[in-house]
Amino acid sequence: MTSDTPARRRARVFSRRRSAPSRARRRLGAAVRMLAALVLAGGVYTAFAPGAFADDDVQLSAAAQEGKALFDNSCISCHGRDGQGVDERGPSLIGVGAASVEFQVSTGRMPMTRQEAQAEEKPPQFNDDQTRQLAQYVQEIGGGPQVPDGPLTVDLEKDPDALARGGELFRVNCTSCHGFGGGGGALSSGKFAPSLHDATERQIYAAMLSGPQNMPVFGDNQLTPEQKRQIITYIETQLQEDKDPGGLFNLGRYGPSTEGMAIFLVGITILVFTSLWIAGKS
Repeated sequence: MTSDTPARRRARVFSRRRSAPSRARRRLGAAVRMLAALVLAGGVYTAFAPGAFADDDVQLSAAAQEGKALFDNSCISCHGRDGQGVDERGPSLIGVGAASVEFQVSTGRMPMTRQEAQAEEKPPQFNDDQTRQLAQYVQEIGGGPQVPDGPLTVDLEKDPDALARGGELFRVNCTSCHGFGGGGGALSSGKFAPSLHDATERQIYAAMLSGPQNMPVFGDNQLTPEQKRQIITYIETQLQEDKDPGGLFNLGRYGPSTEGMAIFLVGITILVFTSLWIAGKS
């Protein structure tokens, strides 16, 4: 057995003294690397992530400044400062875009008097200019979809086939809720699809972009801007100008199919009663 000489004991003590600082340095280095990684991740997120909140220092345009004054007077109690939202009162408006504001405000659905299954259409509280100003303010503080500039319908003299394409797109995408005649219809849980007979072209376009209530969002990857214009052209020229899609009578604006069914039922009823009358006389 090897004897434990004083030299070996001094060597072990020296080795322990060297190893202790080494472990401390490793732990300190790991902590520094972790902190650097967290700082780097936070910096990357701050630089590239989309804004999750409104910027207090954002420079507003003149229209948005007017909209902010209207917002602070009429909307802030439910939607909060800078559109951040208020719990159990109103949602955040960050990211909803000007299109949503234009639809909700121009149709009188907002300001909302109380929480219901669906916001009812009412006479608007703001005129067109004020509505655009509110929409511009929400757009500049949070971004989101907005109604494009320029005409929102198709010039049928230049593209006469656009009406037929718009009718086909309307039947495929809209009739399941709004009906073939655009008169609206009932949905589940007390909700309903509103009538399109009084809707303006901006309201229809904004609704397709924002998807209010139960309506799906029709982004440009679902319906291109040109297809949206074709649908609006069909609604305005065929459903809002009191033109029936065929037939002699306005039976739900479904065309001759409902009239044929009505004539069939009435005719069968007359034949039955006529047969009974003849049988009774004989």
